[in-house]
Amino acid sequence: MDATGLTPTSAPGPGPRRRDRRGRGRRWDLIPPHLPGHRTRRERFDDTVTEAAAALIERFPRRLEHLRVVVEEVPPADPAPWEDASVLLGRTHPSTREQPPRVILYRLPIQTRCANGTELELLVRQVLSEQVGSMLAIAAEDVDPEAWGE
Repeated sequence: MDATGLTPTSAPGPGPRRRDRRGRGRRWDLIPPHLPGHRTRRERFDDTVTEAAAALIERFPRRLEHLRVVVEEVPPADPAPWEDASVLLGRTHPSTREQPPRVILYRLPIQTRCANGTELELLVRQVLSEQVGSMLAIAAEDVDPEAWGE
């Protein structure tokens, strides 16, 4: 027993155990943080979506004040009856009493259609402008004209 009257459940050790089962030393990152491969594709996609959403919120600050942009891996297997059978790239959920308006972007369908980062950025901006445009009843070309080449 110790001074608090409780028995310790484990003996104190030198600190948190590192993964060193076979005596090879501590594990490190395979790619250092200053190299481009350090961030995963998911992290880079999230950054692209964040930048595109921030630009749209800056353009329409009052109308998109409570907008939430969500990234999911793949769309659900059961599309809504009014949606066609093609693969969805994004979806809009209007606001309710409990939830603010949401735009959902599906990462894997968008990434598989892009060959490089420039195409990915353009497609993310186009999908996001389409979803925001449908929510605000504005043409997608008017939401983000630069994404549509105008």
